This record gives sequence, C-alpha cells and structure tokens, in this order.
Amino acid sequence: MARLSTEFWVKAYLNRLRLAGIPGFVVARGDAVAGAVIVKLSTLDGRAESFQRSFDPEGSRVWVTLLKGRDKDVEASLQKQRQFDRDIWIIEVEDNAGRHLLDEPGLSD
Repeated sequence: MARLSTEFWVKAYLNRLRLAGIPGFVVARGDAVAGAVIVKLSTLDGRAESFQRSFDPEGSRVWVTLLKGRDKDVEASLQKQRQFDRDIWIIEVEDNAGRHLLDEPGLSD
C-alpha cells in the first residue's frame, strides 16, 4: 500500500483542524516525503504536550505522548529534537480545551 507523503498528511491535518475551529501552525518544516511529525498541543495556560506517531505491539500506527508539562519545557525538548533531526516536522496546535483531533479516524495513517 502506498503511503502518504508527510507534506500531504500535514496539509490534511491542518485543514481538519481549521474546519474544527482549532488553530494549527507549521513551526518547523521537515522532509516533504518522509519526515517524522511531532504535534505540540498548547492549552494556552502555560501547559503543553507533545505527540509523535509510533507503532503499537500489533504494528498499527498510533500517537504516543512524548512529553507533558510546562510549555517552555516541552518547547525546549522540541528544539533539541530539531537540532538532531532536521527532517522532522513540528506542528503547534493551540486549544484551551485540549483538542488535537489525533484520535480521530484517519490521522494515524
């Protein structure tokens, strides 16, 4: 089965966020075809959480929490990650209700 390019997935994700009225932004643009994606969710109260796609024990793609805590700590962690992997995409989602839509069907593909 053909996989979606990272750039295509990011555009679709941002569009889905927009349709739900949730602000989302590309903070760092990585490799258009095969870059990994990290989503940072800021709840606009000084707290944040970051997520990355991974595989569960059955081999299905899932979103896992990388770090949860103070916004500035999550941001510092993402900047370190970016130094090691220039191909990574970082998407920032801002929603005080904590919505990121990553648990919706189709976003683990």
